[in-house]
Amino acid sequence: MRVFVVAGEASGDKLGAALMAGLKELVPEVEFHGIGGPQMEDEGLQSLFPMSELSLMGIVEILPKYMHLRRRLFEAVDRAEELAPDILLTIDLPAFCVPLAREVRKRRPDQRTVHYVAPTVWAWRPGRAVKMAPTIDQVLALLPFEPPYMEAAGMRCDFVGHPVVAEPQPTEQDVAAFRAGHGIASDAPLILVLPGSRGGEIKRLAPVFGETLKRLLAEHPSARIVVPTIEAKAEIMQEALQSWPGSPILLDPRGKTAQAFQAEKRAAFAAADVALAASGTVSLELAAADTPMVIGYDANWLTGKIVQRMLLVDTVTLVNLVSDTRVVPEFIGKACRPDALADALLDVLRNPDAQRAAMQLTMERLGRGQEAPGLRAARAVLDGLAKAR
Repeated sequence: MRVFVVAGEASGDKLGAALMAGLKELVPEVEFHGIGGPQMEDEGLQSLFPMSELSLMGIVEILPKYMHLRRRLFEAVDRAEELAPDILLTIDLPAFCVPLAREVRKRRPDQRTVHYVAPTVWAWRPGRAVKMAPTIDQVLALLPFEPPYMEAAGMRCDFVGHPVVAEPQPTEQDVAAFRAGHGIASDAPLILVLPGSRGGEIKRLAPVFGETLKRLLAEHPSARIVVPTIEAKAEIMQEALQSWPGSPILLDPRGKTAQAFQAEKRAAFAAADVALAASGTVSLELAAADTPMVIGYDANWLTGKIVQRMLLVDTVTLVNLVSDTRVVPEFIGKACRPDALADALLDVLRNPDAQRAAMQLTMERLGRGQEAPGLRAARAVLDGLAKAR
């Protein structure tokens, strides 16, 4: 079996790696081609070009790169046509992946197409599902409430769980070793800070988060700050941290294997007393680690205005949505201010158990205790292919 797989950002790289591992378990002779990051490369993919070139978000951010992205898109289309894969598997990033699938289908009308991660039609732009339907045969959904939206538009949709529920959790010894290895006292509050994985996010959020930490450290001067990053954004993050207080510890993946870095990152999540994070999948990683959080996010002005007009939900934090609660404080757009974020972090430190029930319920609803999501996703892909034939 030949699979052409495309991911464009760190979260998609993780999803793709888990699914690839599942396919290899079920179909040992499978081969992979396409675009991905280090975790997918560890599973046997040789990326057509660096995945980081696609890690853009927002209308204003994409426009200057439009022609370059278009060239990359058709480079991928040409390669997919040449390889004639059994499955074209695209992961998230619909602004790139759906046009890619559409162009491949023009050249190969019988091409089986699968898209991993349903578009957030429940949050904004519900018409996207209908627009995808002529191009995408099957959608793999991460959230349990998503399949009806896709099925109503005419696509098969399988809820396969979220890979975050299958990640190994550190032991108490791992957590103690992490603190000791970085010189963090066992009783020092540990603040995990995650200002995003895209360059634009980091540039917008890092100054706000840095000012937030100044206010937090005034109340907790012994607190230590830990900031994980990804390889493609390590230099940007390192530069951003120079203006932050508290001598932040940067967890840098450069020079480490993907497995070693992920283990260190998971230990940091578990060791943290509270996290300040950009909105996104990371809230589920924090919930898996049982780490309470505060969410802050601010998009480019134009992008933010457009999204604000289209938003259909009153929260963008996945833990709040999946658990059907609103216990995780979030500060979006103009509300993403240092004073508000600092006050919320201090509240969480005073009452760290307030989010625990919602985080545990989220993990249950995402499939914790069931078959690994990557394997479930692989089974769904193969079942869809078999029925299509």
